[in-house]
Amino acid sequence: MGDRIDLEALAARLTASSGIAAKADIGTVATSLGLAGQPVAVGDDCAALPDGDGYLLFAIEGFINEFVAADPWFAGWCGMMVNISDVAAMGGRPVAVVDAVWANGEAGAAPVLEGMRAAARTFGVPIVGGHTNIRTDRGQLSVAILGRAKTLLTSFDAKAGDVLIAAIDHRGRYREPFNNWEAATDAPPARLRGDLELLPDIAEAGLALAAKDISQGGMIGTAIMLAECSGVGIDIDVPTIPLPHGVPLERWLATFPSFGYLISTAPEKADEVILRFAARNISAAVIGNVEAGSEVAISDDTDRVVIRDYSVMPLLQLGQQENAA
Repeated sequence: MGDRIDLEALAARLTASSGIAAKADIGTVATSLGLAGQPVAVGDDCAALPDGDGYLLFAIEGFINEFVAADPWFAGWCGMMVNISDVAAMGGRPVAVVDAVWANGEAGAAPVLEGMRAAARTFGVPIVGGHTNIRTDRGQLSVAILGRAKTLLTSFDAKAGDVLIAAIDHRGRYREPFNNWEAATDAPPARLRGDLELLPDIAEAGLALAAKDISQGGMIGTAIMLAECSGVGIDIDVPTIPLPHGVPLERWLATFPSFGYLISTAPEKADEVILRFAARNISAAVIGNVEAGSEVAISDDTDRVVIRDYSVMPLLQLGQQENAA
């Protein structure tokens, strides 16, 4: 791993991360909408709606204006990709998407739409409608997806005693200036589609019950959300985290990868999960443990530093909401 890691300094910077802080808005909005007490759990990558002997998966993503303005083609691509990743994270397969696009004229909308169309062809997921406003001076994008799962992976089923696996495609590069690790736009479509089959295959084989797509909050923010939803603690052993060549640890922990998942599973099943990713040349490793409690911490051989104790400082606040109900 090289030089000794200053865990205290690393924890302080991660705690101050804007990607993590933004996730607190989820609980605020959920409370305002009165989502507590309904039969569909809130806080997962998708809403899972029971449907026959499986589940419909329903999700939506919106993109910050700065991202759409700076890289409109890639924003359109991501509109497809991140939704498809959310469906996969829950053990599902995508069915179709709809989009809402705001742009300044046809010329302003063109690169966003071209990015979406390219991703739809690559992933084999149709765009079946949406909403259009190309008479505005500010570009915005939101994309919603419908998927289907036979067996769920959820954010609510990590158990104390599990190990935490990070599975991330390292075959990429940063799409500057954002912390997006892009490993998809120049990859063979057949490989990408095969990679996305890994998560539903793992779910259907009974190799895991809990998973979460690594999002804008990075690996640490995603671990906090997984821990809070499941009511457990997570200890991440920082030296065990595989890093792409030349990427510093601190940036990697805050990175939003195009293919990246945290998977919580029983220790005796971890090797098989890792082997399935390795067979497709995707980096996967046990990076920590799921514990009883409410702390998410980083550690090495000698030190342990708490990033967040969600019983004291909730991130999603969804537990408080349920208790209030």
